[in-house]
Amino acid sequence: QVQLVESGGGLVQAGGSLRLSCAASGRTFAMGWFRQAPGKDREFVAVVRGSGGSTDYADSVKGRFTISRDDAKNTVYLQMNSLKPEDTGVYYCAADRAYRILWRTLGAYEYWGQGTQVTVSS
Repeated sequence: QVQLVESGGGLVQAGGSLRLSCAASGRTFAMGWFRQAPGKDREFVAVVRGSGGSTDYADSVKGRFTISRDDAKNTVYLQMNSLKPEDTGVYYCAADRAYRILWRTLGAYEYWGQGTQVTVSS
């Protein structure tokens, strides 16, 4: 069992930046971020996987968000720049210890954090 603890959410004006962190209680193969806006489904944001740190991003955040991981700390980060009001939502950290194929889907992850609120004001 792996436990995930997120931190770093908050309120920021449009154009601002935030950095989210997610600490895992054990080693994982892949760690990702999803988000859920009010009334909408949870959606993929970014993932980093494997020892090489391969990354993938949703088109809506590409070029603005950067995902990274510190394997020594079992921690993943999401640096969010040029934030927009449409980035508002609860951000969830997700992790898995096995290799999967469909990393953009919720089912690829066995472990989930409790979520952290990100609010971007216009």
